[in-house]
Amino acid sequence: MATFLLIHGAWHGGWSMEPVRPALEAAGHKVIAPDLPGTDSDEALAHTTLATWADFVADLARKQPEPVILCGHSRGGIVISEAAERAPEAVKALVYITAFLIPNGSSLADFAAPRTPALAAGMQIVAGGAAVTVSPEAAAATFYTRVSSDAAEAAAQRLVPEPTCIRDTPLQLSEERWGSIPRYYIECTEDEMIPPENQRRMQAASPVKKVLAIACDHAPSLSDPDALAAALIEIAEIEAKS
Repeated sequence: MATFLLIHGAWHGGWSMEPVRPALEAAGHKVIAPDLPGTDSDEALAHTTLATWADFVADLARKQPEPVILCGHSRGGIVISEAAERAPEAVKALVYITAFLIPNGSSLADFAAPRTPALAAGMQIVAGGAAVTVSPEAAAATFYTRVSSDAAEAAAQRLVPEPTCIRDTPLQLSEERWGSIPRYYIECTEDEMIPPENQRRMQAASPVKKVLAIACDHAPSLSDPDALAAALIEIAEIEAKS
């Protein structure tokens, strides 16, 4: 049995990772899918940083009875990297799910693809500049291209503001801590938010133990949770044999 700690991407919450829970639990694994804190008010957004999120995730990992398989989707990739740097003893493996796998000293902005016209048009600065929102229409057109229209609409209505500072914060990682943990990458070959060429650019900058590819959009937990769960289970089996 493995413990999967699933960290959601920008604008989302733990709810976005829940569809993979049934298959993972049916295979005997434990699943934790928290909401990252600090997005529920303008004051909270003004004080939320990459460091506060990384501390939150590192603390969650340390509280588990065994090291976790720490997974990050999209922007969640930089959160799990920083959390692993803080608590490498609590992390068995890192899994980047069409996520930002960023090397030390670089930021998410350094590896982000140009925003699609739909996404750029749907973004709005809020909370006195501390956060940015994305419209439901822009989310549906960019994130959920292979999700049913009803499910995409429901997901888009649940999005929350994203702190603006996260995108430009350089990561502080070391080979002795973050670099000592096995890394995996789950490519989503139909992703329009982080296109495959960007996913592979990041893998080239920070090589991984194994790459698994699934034919999904930017929201694999919503568009094909069974395929995502199968990839995660395969990773757990590889680590169990290590």
